[in-house]
Amino acid sequence: MTKLVYGVDTTKEVTPKDVRDATIKCFIKAHKEVLDDMGEDGVDPKEIEKIKKMSIELQIKKTFEDVGADFDNPTKEDLLKACEKLAKFAENFRKPEIVNKHYSEIAGLIKKIK
Repeated sequence: MTKLVYGVDTTKEVTPKDVRDATIKCFIKAHKEVLDDMGEDGVDPKEIEKIKKMSIELQIKKTFEDVGADFDNPTKEDLLKACEKLAKFAENFRKPEIVNKHYSEIAGLIKKIK
């Protein structure tokens, strides 16, 4: 039975790029309320969604850079370092239970990387 975690099929082989992309989706989901405040009246909702995704992706790229990790070709270790830093960042905006839930989901994907 297929089990998806942020778009990653956990019944199949999981790659570092799968986890990186799942991390972006996770961060968007976890910060939805904050991102929703970015919306403006009269702006195309599709454009707002693109801006939200781009904002999160830039934050995650910066985090990879900060920990000396390669965003474009991440290793398992890169993902672990980046996710730890992202979790610490998220603690500024989210309750610990939410941060722990999302961190655990991504950590579970990282463990599946061979």
